[in-house]
Amino acid sequence: MGAASPTPATPAPATPALAARLRDNLRAVIRGKDREVDLLITAFLAGGNVLLTDVPGTGKTTLAKAIARSIEGTFHRVQFTPDLLPADVLGGAVYDPRQGTFAMRRGPIFANVLLADEVNRASPRTQSALLEAMAEGQVSLEGETHALPRPFWVIATQNPVEHHGTYPLPEAQLDRFAVELALGYPPPEEELEVLAQHDHGGPLERLAPVAGPAEVLEVQARVRALHVDEDVSRYVVALLRASREEPRIALGVSPRGGIVLRRMAQAHAFLRGRTAALPDDVQAVAVEVLAHRLALETKARYAGVTRQGVVRDLLARVPVPT
Repeated sequence: MGAASPTPATPAPATPALAARLRDNLRAVIRGKDREVDLLITAFLAGGNVLLTDVPGTGKTTLAKAIARSIEGTFHRVQFTPDLLPADVLGGAVYDPRQGTFAMRRGPIFANVLLADEVNRASPRTQSALLEAMAEGQVSLEGETHALPRPFWVIATQNPVEHHGTYPLPEAQLDRFAVELALGYPPPEEELEVLAQHDHGGPLERLAPVAGPAEVLEVQARVRALHVDEDVSRYVVALLRASREEPRIALGVSPRGGIVLRRMAQAHAFLRGRTAALPDDVQAVAVEVLAHRLALETKARYAGVTRQGVVRDLLARVPVPT
């Protein structure tokens, strides 16, 4: 590792206002999950899509709606099923018998926030309809390219305990999610509050917008411009290379994963009011950013090794720049 930058990161006066308002809104809806909410906001400000792998009823749909309502954005939900077709997501040409012509019908993917509910229930063909949108913010229909609304954000959910009629997400699909999160059940006291909140309508109904899409885009641009010292970038590369050389791993982290890890570290630093990303920021998001990108060797998988555990081992082993 090279020498550290002579100019240390200096703390900003306060957490950026938009991030603080978003945090307050989401914490009012999702109780007792402060870290998960912060990681979700981090991914949102980094422009990264989110995969929620969790049991039913933990607030995945509510969370997606809360984000859309908070930024005054359009929200569409698609229930993925085995018979869903790519055109049901993207749209396509529809014949108008009165005019005798074809008109372009835009699908539900044309939204600021798209909830792809139970995404692993659809066939690989339909899952692949999301790839271009998630990577490039655009879709190709009838030979033409159509830009999606900005900001554009996908929250996809999958149920880890129900495997009948599901199709595992391929590596190319997983690699386009910035993070994989699990909300889990709330603590008992918070669950009591959840029950009480719904006596007079859910908290989502009382949620007010805290920003508009233009402000979100401005903050996302500030995140991308946040300083990252060369030593921090070298640390990211060292983690990627370590994942590719790890004997328990059949497929390590791609360069795209490194770009996302660096961007998430920038957003993590931004949320904490700092002017530069530090190795601590990389470590804080590494498990959620990297684990779902790894493919375990067969022996490791049957030996009970977890991808999250492998990432933690890499963080403990790879030297941290000082």
